Amino acid sequence: MVKPGRPLRSIVYPGRPEAGHGWAYLPDLAETMVQLAERDAALADFDVFHLGGHWFERGIELAEAIRRVAGDGQLPIRSFPWWAVRAASPFVTLFREMLEMRYLWREPVRLDNAKLVSLLGAEPHTPIDRALAATLAGLGCLGDNDASREVGGRRAPA
Repeated sequence: MVKPGRPLRSIVYPGRPEAGHGWAYLPDLAETMVQLAERDAALADFDVFHLGGHWFERGIELAEAIRRVAGDGQLPIRSFPWWAVRAASPFVTLFREMLEMRYLWREPVRLDNAKLVSLLGAEPHTPIDRALAATLAGLGCLGDNDASREVGGRRAPA
């Protein structure tokens, strides 16, 4: 997790470092939905498709990728304070709901996109560094003069 509108000082990772984790880049998800909508007539009612997105065999690799894209290999990766969420959960509905979903950060949950790929031919998939650079720039976490905004020879959108 990062704080929108602020330069990165640390990254908070809410999961077990070794548990695999998936991440979807929303523009890829949106493009997938458009492609599915264009094929609406060929789909069954209530058809289900899963987006594979980006898979990190060790979930902490997501935080490490953010650190790499930010251009600071020494950026601290901190644990999420689940103890505080648990302590406040009797009083804060959101925190109770977060605790119910915590298993998604403890256990690897990988979506199978075979059906989607079979239909579309390929899943929209922006390279991870470009997707993270655009996400961090969009959140205002990369400064305007930050050289890390240039990733893979392309400048991330502001």
